[in-house]
Amino acid sequence: MPAELIDGRAIAKKIRADVAERAKKLAQGGLRPGLAVVMVGDNPASAVYTAAKSKAAEEAGFYSLNLRLPADTSEADLLSRVDALNSDPKIHGILVQMPLPKQIDPDTVIRRIDPKKDVDGFHPVNVGKMLIGERDGFIPCTPAGIQVLLKESGVKTPGKDCVIIGRSNIVGKPMAALMMQDNENANCTVTVCHRRTVDLKAHTRAADILIVAAGRPRIVTADMVKPGAVVIDVGTNRVNDPSTKSGTRLQGDVDFESVSEIASKITPVPGGVGPMTIAMLMANTVRAAEMTVR
Repeated sequence: MPAELIDGRAIAKKIRADVAERAKKLAQGGLRPGLAVVMVGDNPASAVYTAAKSKAAEEAGFYSLNLRLPADTSEADLLSRVDALNSDPKIHGILVQMPLPKQIDPDTVIRRIDPKKDVDGFHPVNVGKMLIGERDGFIPCTPAGIQVLLKESGVKTPGKDCVIIGRSNIVGKPMAALMMQDNENANCTVTVCHRRTVDLKAHTRAADILIVAAGRPRIVTADMVKPGAVVIDVGTNRVNDPSTKSGTRLQGDVDFESVSEIASKITPVPGGVGPMTIAMLMANTVRAAEMTVR
């Protein structure tokens, strides 16, 4: 029996509607949530992402600032811009789009953002709070979105074996930290696999919940999945496809056609994890604004 599709678009729409209501309530009290999205250079993919984030902010009723800086911007200049946003009372969330040009150290920039405005959830203060289970920081948007996808899809996580492929600071590591927490939406036994893992298939076949964030198209095939497992595909790889107008298409890290015949639930690409990332960014931003009036 084919797997049930986990509809990220529908769940994200629900979250964004809730965010808009919360923003409206704040606005009635004289506070409009503000999100600043900063992009350095002219990376085409980054331009698409930043435009989508700014549009989502506007649709939620936020004050939206989309700051685009030239590719030769110095690190000192970018840091001074971040400082100005940190002290701007109209801005509650700051996002600096990655990647940055080679002359700018991304870790230095991330550490410069006020943790209370770090709605991406990458500042070491927020990472530390997430790791020890504190709830007053911000969680990185993609892992937070995946946890909501599981909850909204009726997946019971306590006691389950969760295998994560990928150990990035953006997805893999925070995802592992979230899924091992002691709460009703986690309490998993977590295994993190990576490029040095021996016998990847032995690990993935043991997974009740398999989260794939490897950045390699179709790295997971049907023979690597336990029958009935829940499969979350984080991959967004652009591959050649002569049948499309653009000559390319998005392909996940999972071989969707074969794995969907084995899994009980699965996220599609596109339309699965992707929409949740922006939705959770909006949720983090409205919460940052709410925290200023508590």
